[in-house]
Amino acid sequence: MIIKVCGMREPDNIRAVEQLGVQWIGFIFWPLSSRYVSQRPSYLPLHAQRVGVFVDADINDVISKAEAYALDIIQLHGTESPDYLSSLRTACSSLATAPRLMKALSIRTRADMEAYQLYEGLVDYFLFDTKGPSAGGNGTQFDWSLLDSYQGTTPFLLSGGIGPDDASAIRSISHPQLLGIDLNSRFESAPALKDTALLQRFLLSL
Repeated sequence: MIIKVCGMREPDNIRAVEQLGVQWIGFIFWPLSSRYVSQRPSYLPLHAQRVGVFVDADINDVISKAEAYALDIIQLHGTESPDYLSSLRTACSSLATAPRLMKALSIRTRADMEAYQLYEGLVDYFLFDTKGPSAGGNGTQFDWSLLDSYQGTTPFLLSGGIGPDDASAIRSISHPQLLGIDLNSRFESAPALKDTALLQRFLLSL
């Protein structure tokens, strides 16, 4: 199972989280986020995949950040349309190594889940998050039984308020397209600062 730790910013904290063996580390490039990365940290992951998180951003800005941070994955967490995805995919082809694309969907109801059909075939991954007041990092869970209604072929990450006590519930999910989980606000001691001891205990319990 892939473990993505999102909302990173502090160099020493990034290094410490990477040393836990997580596979993906996320950086938020949305200015309204309390975890916004306004300048390039002095340390970026050397082993974990780098994920850049954008919310309805200009495609030129996404490409600029992808190049500057050598992003492996671009995560889109806004209301980006299928046409936007197609244009971004074309723009990414100009980079030395084209990042993979991940579309986040905010879930509260079965109808929210069915929105994946608009993007099937356009992205490499989905991320299913909780619909809330912010475009992520709300710290709350949606009804995970709704995952049963996902009939797509695109692998997905489960997000939305996953906390230190959820390991057994995650182990019980047997969906064939579940690729991994996204960890953020419930493992923080402050915005963008992860509690590595808490993360380590959780990872050992998975």
